[in-house]
Parts: sequence; C-alpha cells; structure tokens
Amino acid sequence: MEDQEMQLKVKRVTDKFTESMYVLANEPSVALYRLQEHVRRSLPELVQHKTDMQSWEEQSQGSIYTVEYACSAVKSMTNSSVYFKNIDDLLRQAISTKEQISISQGRRKKAADLGTLKEGERHNSGM
Repeated sequence: MEDQEMQLKVKRVTDKFTESMYVLANEPSVALYRLQEHVRRSLPELVQHKTDMQSWEEQSQGSIYTVEYACSAVKSMTNSSVYFKNIDDLLRQAISTKEQISISQGRRKKAADLGTLKEGERHNSGM
C-alpha cells in the first residue's frame, strides 16, 4: 500500500513538473499571443486618434496662418497712420478753403445786392 501511495505521489509530482515545463516552454508564445491581441484591440483606436490629431493639426495650421495674416495687416495699418494724418490735414485745409470761398462769395453777393439796391433807389428817386 505504501508502494501505491508512493507511486501516486511520484505521478502527481511528475505531472506537475511536466505541466510546469510545458507552461515554461510555451510562455513566450502565450506572451506574444497576448501582445497580438492587445495590438488588435487597441490599433483601431490609435489610428482614430492619429487621424483626429492630424485633422486638428491642419485646423491649427489654418488658424495660425489666419492670425499671422491678421497681425501683419494690423502692423501695416499702424504704419499707415502717417498717411491718414496727411489725409486729415488735407481735409482740414480743404474745409478751411471752402469756408473762405463761401465767405468771399457771401461778401460779393452782399455787395452785388447792395449795388442793385442802390441802383433801384436811384431809379426810384429819379422818377
């Protein structure tokens, strides 16, 4: 009986040892299989993230270009303040000249009206 127990124990030990050797021998392939599963599951999500990032990069580049263009436009506008000042001065001169012309025309008209009025009085008094 002791012999049967010993054989049973030896069989269990050898079975466990064989199983352990089998697991150790196949461990790298199991690891590679798990790695392959992980890549298969996560790859579509990573591709989607990459596509999203490329789209955002394109949008960002477009926005950056727009902002840079706007900044250059504003800088050129600040440089054109000299021209706007010249235009302002010329407009002021034109307004002043117009007022002077209007004043001198007003004086001429008054003088002409007075002359017409005086002639009318002479004609009226001569009659």
